[in-house]
Amino acid sequence: MKRLRLTAPLAALWLTACSVVDFTRPGTSDPESSYATVYSIYAEFCALSQVKKKPGFGAEIRGEIGGHAAFYVRGACRSTGSDQQLLRPCGDPDAETTDGVGISMNEHFRNAKWIAVPGRELFFNGNLQPGERLTRDRYRALQAEVQQSGLLDGIEFHPWVFADMPPGTSPEKYKYEVSVATDYGVGFGRGRYCARVAMTRPQLLAMIDFLNAENAPYRSGRREFRWSLFQDNCIHLAHNALAATGIWGVWPTNRGWLISVLDFPVPKNEFVNLMRRTNDAALLDPITAWQDRAARRSVLQFGQLPIRPGAIALSWPAHEPNDFYETALKLVFYDEPHLGPYRGWLQEILADPRRINLEYNLADFATRYRQLRAARQPLAWWLAQAGLRNAEPADAAAFHAQFYAALDQGIIDSDRWLAQMRRVRATQ
Repeated sequence: MKRLRLTAPLAALWLTACSVVDFTRPGTSDPESSYATVYSIYAEFCALSQVKKKPGFGAEIRGEIGGHAAFYVRGACRSTGSDQQLLRPCGDPDAETTDGVGISMNEHFRNAKWIAVPGRELFFNGNLQPGERLTRDRYRALQAEVQQSGLLDGIEFHPWVFADMPPGTSPEKYKYEVSVATDYGVGFGRGRYCARVAMTRPQLLAMIDFLNAENAPYRSGRREFRWSLFQDNCIHLAHNALAATGIWGVWPTNRGWLISVLDFPVPKNEFVNLMRRTNDAALLDPITAWQDRAARRSVLQFGQLPIRPGAIALSWPAHEPNDFYETALKLVFYDEPHLGPYRGWLQEILADPRRINLEYNLADFATRYRQLRAARQPLAWWLAQAGLRNAEPADAAAFHAQFYAALDQGIIDSDRWLAQMRRVRATQ
């Protein structure tokens, strides 16, 4: 995965190289319910556009063109009882009865790094139906509904958040006002690019453990959370939650100021990075996978090939019709203007049916997996290769065995999932 390290002048140029984004492309080739029929557990990382609330009603919120990031975890649920910001696998006796949670990290929070929002519809769509107008009444109804549910109960905001609170407004009500379109109902005022990545249950459990550990010092009161654009932002959290599942390496937080300024994640870049990583054919070469620490971990810890079917790109524009938010929105890359690679990489992703259509994605992996199995070499040949000369033979042998066991299972699974997907499409 490539990270861009930019000088200050180049960063300044980056800010001028932006335009309104067409979030109708690639759109969605299949309903989420069809995807969930094949993959009941997944993570969906979303690069969210700026938000531009129309003036004259409620808090005036005008976001920056770098946007925001959040992600949805299907298969993770909030704990029941008073500690709703503790995650558990859905289906556990102490878990709420939803199919997943949205995870949002916000600089407003003082005693939490992230909050969990129950249910995909509330998190992304604010429970609005497609084509339903976002009116004042509907906007207020959602806030009242979410406040009554206690979504932000126990979540303290930094005092500076309330500096512009209108007279007569309660702080508790204002928390919900400044959180809409960022922490819940994100589609009210933001367009989004999303990368949906299938996971296994062991990977889900690893992600849950990571997220709970990230929130623990703030929930306990041992520390006060302070967001940092360069040292610990919302993309750091999402990136490292995915790293916990073996997708890629960790992006360190709270590093020195200089290195943090030159090397920090931003939403749109991260969407492209994730789509490229999860479709990187080089990682299906066993020697390349062995040399990549995260790929090796995917095989040895989770019994999964470094790249698997099910990673697809999707997009949604901000909700229309909309009385509250502008819907012509920007979301920029952190990249060298004109010469940087990210714009080209994005166009490649959007133009490739295998990266936006689950059926094509499954068929492609079924073919690639069979080609890989046909080219399989015995362990003795493998150990003689230059890339393995410094490896412990026992470790390399274990990796070789698990890699090809995962490949054999991957062929079986791909065929089964492809047949299942085609049956689902035939009924739509």
